[in-house]
Amino acid sequence: MLAERGNDVDHVTVYRWVQRFTSLRADAARFARLSPGDRWFVDETYVKVNGVWRYVYRAIDQYRQVIDVLLSARRDAVAARRFFTRALKALKVVPSRW
Repeated sequence: MLAERGNDVDHVTVYRWVQRFTSLRADAARFARLSPGDRWFVDETYVKVNGVWRYVYRAIDQYRQVIDVLLSARRDAVAARRFFTRALKALKVVPSRW
């Protein structure tokens, strides 16, 4: 985009911009986020990460906001309990429906 306008920018300059402004953008987006919904939808799937199969647990609310994500080597009660405990603790909200 900058090159189309005749501006020659080095890739290191772009990298520095990213480093400088990413945290500002993240902070601005945090305030725009809705409060968590009272209905959560939980999913688990099996994905390959760096050549090793892992389980991914994910919870979203009715507004499609991600509540929590957990990557686990095992699919067992310990992993599920860790996922739900962390999700509930992070938001301090108990959903009315799962």
